[in-house]
Amino acid sequence: MIVKAISSTVIGIESYPVNVEVDLAAGLPLFSTVGLPDVAVRESKDRIKAAIKNSGYPFPGHRVTVNLAPADIKKEGTAFDLPIAVALLAAQGLLPASSLTDYLLLGELSLDGGVKGIRGALPAAFEAKALGIRGMIVPRENASEAALVEGIEVIPVDRLSEVVEFLGGRTEILPVHVDLENLFCRSRIYPFDFREIRGQEQAKRALEVAAAGGHNLIMIGPPGSGKTMLAQRLVTVIPDLSLPEAIETTKIFSVAGLLDRKEALLGTRPFRAPHHTISDAGLVGGGHTPKPGEISLAHHGVLFLDELPEFRKNALEALRQPLEDGRVTITRSSVTATYPARFMLVAAMNPCPCGYFGDRSRPCRCTPQQIRQYQGRISGPLMDRIDIHIEVPSVRYRDLTAKETGESSAAIRARIEQARILQKSRFPGDGTLFNARMTDRQVRTACPLDEESRQLIEMAIDRLGLSARAYTRILKVARTIADLDGGGPLRPSHVAEAIQYRSLDRRVM
Repeated sequence: MIVKAISSTVIGIESYPVNVEVDLAAGLPLFSTVGLPDVAVRESKDRIKAAIKNSGYPFPGHRVTVNLAPADIKKEGTAFDLPIAVALLAAQGLLPASSLTDYLLLGELSLDGGVKGIRGALPAAFEAKALGIRGMIVPRENASEAALVEGIEVIPVDRLSEVVEFLGGRTEILPVHVDLENLFCRSRIYPFDFREIRGQEQAKRALEVAAAGGHNLIMIGPPGSGKTMLAQRLVTVIPDLSLPEAIETTKIFSVAGLLDRKEALLGTRPFRAPHHTISDAGLVGGGHTPKPGEISLAHHGVLFLDELPEFRKNALEALRQPLEDGRVTITRSSVTATYPARFMLVAAMNPCPCGYFGDRSRPCRCTPQQIRQYQGRISGPLMDRIDIHIEVPSVRYRDLTAKETGESSAAIRARIEQARILQKSRFPGDGTLFNARMTDRQVRTACPLDEESRQLIEMAIDRLGLSARAYTRILKVARTIADLDGGGPLRPSHVAEAIQYRSLDRRVM
C-alpha cells in the first residue's frame, strides 16, 4: 500500500513542496529512503522506529520504501521524521490516508515519540498557503513562528501520538493564532540609545549621514575611542523595519535556526558583529549544505566588522559582489541557493598596528612601512565600495564627565526619516529607496553640480587620485547631506563635507 504525506524543504530562504511517499511491500524487513536524502534524513529510520514503538504503535515488519519527491532536489535536516512516521502509520491503517492531504507536516522525532523543533518553519508556512491546503502540523516551539502567515491553520503538537489522534479525528487541537500587529509593535525595542555617547560629534554626524542614505562606513581611530559603541547604536536611528522587511528578515533567521522561540517576529533591524577569525563560509554563507552567512543575517540591518584589517583577505574580497548586488548565490554540486544580503557595512580599524598613529595623547611606535602594510591589508576595490571614511579620535576627559547628554536616537531618526521620504519620492516605482542604491544614470539626474562644486571635486580627484567609483560615492553622499538639509540642490558646502568623509584617501598608504 502506498500512502502520501505533504512536507517541504528549504532552498535559500524559500520553501519547496516535497511529497513523502511510503510503500509497504512483502519481503524481509528493510527500511530504504530514496529521493536524494542527506545523512540526517537517512538516519531518520532509527529515530522513527523507536518513536513509533515507544508511542505504543506497531512498526511494520515488511519492506518499507520511502520516496521523497521530487527526487532531484537535495533533502536535508530532520524535519521529515514526522511526515514519514505518520505516513507509515497510515499505511498500516492506523489513521485515514485521506487526512494526510490536508496538512503539511514538519518535525523531528525523539526516541520517546516527542516532536522537537526544526528550522525553516516560516518559509514552510508560506508554502502551505501557496499550496492551498488547510494548514500545517508543526512542533509547538515553531507554532508561533508559522502562525505569522495568515490564512492557514497551524496545529501545534508535542508528541507523535497527538498527531495520530488529531488526524484520526479522535481529538481536537486548537490552531495557534498570533496578533501580528501587536507582536510587531512589541518587538521594536532597542536596548541602546545615541544619547549615551559622550563627545564624538563629528562621528555621530557621519553616522547620521550614513543612516540617512544607506551608505557604507568605516571608522578609523585608536582603541577605546568608542567605535564599537557608535556602531551598535546605528541601528537605533535607521527608520523602523516595515512588516514585509521584518518577515523577510525573520525567514532568514528561521532558516539559519537562530530565531528566538519567545519572539516569533524580528521587529528590530539586525546588528551582526562577527569576530575577525570567521571563515569565508561563515561570513558569506556556504558549507556542504548551503546556509546563510553573517551578511545575510544582517539583511535590512548592519554588518559590523571590527578590526577590519585582521579579517582574512579572501573573506573581505568575497564581500565585494554582495555589496553591489544585495544578494549572494552559493553553488554546490547538488543545489544552488540564493540569499538576500542588503545590509549596511560598518567597519572599524586602528590607524596602525599599535593603534595610536595620529593620536594626540599617546605616541605611535610603528614605522611608516608598518603603517602602510597594515592599512594596505584592505584592498582598493573594497575601500571604493565604502562611501564614508571617518576618523574617531580618543574622547577627551571633559566630554566623558560632562553632564549634558547628546541627542536621542528618536530625534536623530526623525530627521533621517524625512530625508528618506525625499529619497523614496525622487525615483518612484523603480525600487530605489535611498541614495546609496542610486544607479549611475540616477546620480547624473539627482546630483547636478554648479561650477564651484565642480571645481571642488576636480581638485579632490587631482590631489587624492580618486577612482571613478569614489567620485560617484562623493556625489551620493553629497546628495544625502543635501536631503538632510531640506532636499534642495547640491551646494559647495554639501560637496565639501562629502569630500571630508574620504579620510583614508587622504592618508599616505
